[in-house]
Amino acid sequence: MSRGGLFAAGGRFSGSTDPVMEKFNASISFDKRMWREDIDGSMAYARALTGTGIITQAESDALVAGLEKVAAEWAAGAFELHPSDEDIHTANERRLTEIVGALGGKLHTGRSRNDQVALDTRMYLVKEERRVMKELATLLAAGVRLAEDTKGLLCPGYTHLQPAQPVRFGHFVLSHLFPIVRDVERLQQIIPRCNKSPLGCGALAGNAFGVDRESIRVDLGMDGLTENSLDAVCDRDFVVDFLFWHSTFLMHISQFAEDIIILNLSKSVKMSDAYATGSSLMPQKKNPDALELLRGKAGMALGRLVGFMATLKGLPRAYNKDLQEDKKGLFESIDTTIDCIQIATGVMATMTVDKDKIAANLCMEMLATDLADYLVRKGVPFRETHHISGAAVRMAEDKGVNIGQLSLAELKSLHASFEEDVMEVWNYEQSVERKCSEGGTSLKMVEAQITKIQACIDSIDASVGKD
Repeated sequence: MSRGGLFAAGGRFSGSTDPVMEKFNASISFDKRMWREDIDGSMAYARALTGTGIITQAESDALVAGLEKVAAEWAAGAFELHPSDEDIHTANERRLTEIVGALGGKLHTGRSRNDQVALDTRMYLVKEERRVMKELATLLAAGVRLAEDTKGLLCPGYTHLQPAQPVRFGHFVLSHLFPIVRDVERLQQIIPRCNKSPLGCGALAGNAFGVDRESIRVDLGMDGLTENSLDAVCDRDFVVDFLFWHSTFLMHISQFAEDIIILNLSKSVKMSDAYATGSSLMPQKKNPDALELLRGKAGMALGRLVGFMATLKGLPRAYNKDLQEDKKGLFESIDTTIDCIQIATGVMATMTVDKDKIAANLCMEMLATDLADYLVRKGVPFRETHHISGAAVRMAEDKGVNIGQLSLAELKSLHASFEEDVMEVWNYEQSVERKCSEGGTSLKMVEAQITKIQACIDSIDASVGKD
């Protein structure tokens, strides 16, 4: 901010600030989104100051009323920023002073922008984290509907991008939902750590007027207090928590996007026109741009996390201006998270699965393990049956047929334990239904997994509401 302005650093400076430095130093262009949190924190602090004897109840009421007018201007889009408004804190205090006069100068008694910005950032992030939780519930609900609709469809399961074993398509969908359930659990864990009040810690050493920090915490509805004033003003672990969470979540979304891109290539899955684009040259193209963008956002998320941690790693105790760099990356991460959840939700809700093309991708070689399991049930050790089944695959390849076309006599030439009932192995549905242990791909187990996802959705609705 300008050294000659209302909220100048004081008589310590006599010269004017380089205009380029003023722009370089200012954060109002991006931290103005925290106007509500800044005003709420200031109201709570004004009420707490009455207990110190610094201001009267009447003065506190006047400050709160003035702050409500400032909030109304922001809400109506009528707040006018001045060139001297370095950040959201100075902007709000400047406008408050215009409304209530010199009394506005008492509000900052014992308070520093160091504990003020820490509070605002924490409160804003908690609010946004709860909004993210609601969006995640919507994403999971779309996934549950897709899993429910496709639980009867069988499709190839892959390892190393090679056909491995048949699974239910709903099981495949659920495999992408459970990482999101873990993301929900992680987010539920980091919110209470973020939702702690640092207000009353001052610049670094604490509050000299005995302000009741607990009353401020209760007033703001926060979960706890920061324990050490010096740590409180420079702690940005809560920002790192979210950046890590954000990068992990987008990693999961990127994996989902990659799988759907591959399925879209084979036309097994078709994307809605709402989430695809055409080519500027080739009219036949329908590109899965939404999925590719989701995949690309994950790399940028990781960059923000690593960049900010690199900023933090060499900082001494207490506030340093480097910490102003937390907000752009944090705000970008919040916005990107919401956008990605909504796009992923739309993709899940509108994509269609071509059951004929999915079924056409099944191949008998995917039942080779079932052939080995058949012999295990006849008492043959698995390591031996694995070798025998591999020999059957090789025999089929040599004959130019699929493994299910081998005759009983040909199988018996590999091991005497093969009997007529071995032909029942070549059934995809039975193969899938045999995977009936917890977490398996049998219909009963898929339905049990859907129930667990729904329980996660219900827990989100119970903790943050549906609206």
